[in-house]
Amino acid sequence: MNDEVMNALGQRFDRLEHLTLIGAKPVLNLEEAVVFTGLSKGHLYRLTSEKQIPYYKKCRKLYFKKSELEDWLLERRVSTQDEIEAQATTRTSINRIRRKTL
Repeated sequence: MNDEVMNALGQRFDRLEHLTLIGAKPVLNLEEAVVFTGLSKGHLYRLTSEKQIPYYKKCRKLYFKKSELEDWLLERRVSTQDEIEAQATTRTSINRIRRKTL
């Protein structure tokens, strides 16, 4: 293999190793949180300064619990079309029953 291919493979291996490390850690630093969330460093800084994301600060550095980041990322679930239709059907049935009993 030529040097270019070996260099590319080495970079991919380093990235894979870094991602594996992030997956195993319960607490992430800012750079790891950027990779984990897919948000930019500036956006994470903005969210922390506005106190919109859970974080910890020690020795002037930011840290994030991975479990809290997961909860924060998933806190605003959007219902599927099937769920919305099921809720509408349920509400319609309840309203019909209420009207009959009045």
